[in-house]
Amino acid sequence: MFTGIVQTVGTVKSVKNGLSSARITIKGVPKGVAHGESVAVNGVCLTAVGHTTDGVFEADVMQESLKRTNLGELKAGDDVNLERAATLTTFLGGHLVQGHVDGVGTIASREPGDNWEVVRFKAPHDIAKYLVEKGSITINGVSLTVVDTDDDGFSVSLIPTTLQDTNLGKLPIGVRVNLEVDLTSKHIAKYLEPYLKKLSV
Repeated sequence: MFTGIVQTVGTVKSVKNGLSSARITIKGVPKGVAHGESVAVNGVCLTAVGHTTDGVFEADVMQESLKRTNLGELKAGDDVNLERAATLTTFLGGHLVQGHVDGVGTIASREPGDNWEVVRFKAPHDIAKYLVEKGSITINGVSLTVVDTDDDGFSVSLIPTTLQDTNLGKLPIGVRVNLEVDLTSKHIAKYLEPYLKKLSV
C-alpha cells in the first residue's frame, strides 16, 4: 500500500525485455530500500530485486503490468516517480493507493497559471466512470484531486511542488500516464452493481 506522495524521481538506466516480461534498472531509489521491498514506480507496485550503495535497484515487470501500464514504454534516461511502501506509522498525506494501475490515460492539454498548471487527461470510460469532482485519482503514482470530469476524462491542478518534485511537470501533451482510481469508489460500485441492474430492468 502507498499514499501517492512521491519521495523521489528516479532515472531509468536500462530496460531488458524478455518474451513476456522486462527487467528495469532504476537509479535514484529512495533511501533505505532493500531487496524484496515494494516500490511504486510511476504508480506501479514492483519488488526491488537488487539494491546497491549507489542507489540503483532492479525490478521485474510481468506481462499484465506491461499491458496495463506505461512501464512497457520506458527507455533509458526516462524519469519515473518513486515511492516506498507505506508503514503503519506513515503520514497519509495523499490517499490510500494500492499500486495496482487500472489503465492508461493521455495528457490532452496543459494550461499554465502564474505558478500552477491545470492539466486535462483523456481516460477510458471504464476508468472515468469512477471519477467524481473533488475525488482522488493517482496519476503516475501521484495522489491528486480531480477538478472536474466529462465524458472523455478529467482535469487536475498541479501545484509548484508537484510540478517540481514529480515527472508530471515535464511530460508533454500526448504522453500516456498510469491511472489508479480511488479504491473506495471501486468497492462501492461493485457492491451496488447488482442492485443497479435490477433497477434498470
